[in-house]
Amino acid sequence: MNIRFVAFAALASCVAAFGQAQDGIYQVRYAANLAVGESVINFTNSGASSTTAFGPNFAQNGEICANVYAYSPDEQLVSCCSCNVTPNALNSLSVKADLGTNTLTPIIPSALVIKVLASPGGTACTASTAATVTAAQLVPGLLAWGTTIHLMPVGGSTVAATYGVTETAFVKDNILSAAELTRMTQLCSFIRANGSGYGICKSCKVGGLGASSK
Repeated sequence: MNIRFVAFAALASCVAAFGQAQDGIYQVRYAANLAVGESVINFTNSGASSTTAFGPNFAQNGEICANVYAYSPDEQLVSCCSCNVTPNALNSLSVKADLGTNTLTPIIPSALVIKVLASPGGTACTASTAATVTAAQLVPGLLAWGTTIHLMPVGGSTVAATYGVTETAFVKDNILSAAELTRMTQLCSFIRANGSGYGICKSCKVGGLGASSK
């Protein structure tokens, strides 16, 4: 058998296993115009990582840890945190209140790029998980939606600015490179070690959120 073909096939298999773009292990979106109003993120768990339907107290296994990384428009990681999402549950974060007001830097960003990695949840989902998650730990089944605020098109220079809110799913068809994963987790680790409490997301609430512009 052609050795080069075998090596290429093995490499392709590794890339496919690492990326798994369709499974929601690595998701990305943005939130803009945060000075105008709040945006939100809603998570649920499809159950794709579940292997047991009934455990103790009739609980379903397959909990997912949503590891969240928030970047300012100039590429700086300003906050990171983890949110445990049980199968079929609904959890949420406020972009500005939870991700954008306790940032590592003193400036509250007007927009954020938000990246999410899915790893095993439950007791494995701790305050430091976002700083330590590895490629081998990534799991499928996390679903995420988010809102953002847009300036609506209006006619005439004297018309007051009008804003509207849109909600879309996070983009899931992303390939996560080893370099990107290393940078995300190491920057988060630096924040946790040296931020003196700053740069840590504030909360992860049970239930869904909606947002509107001013």
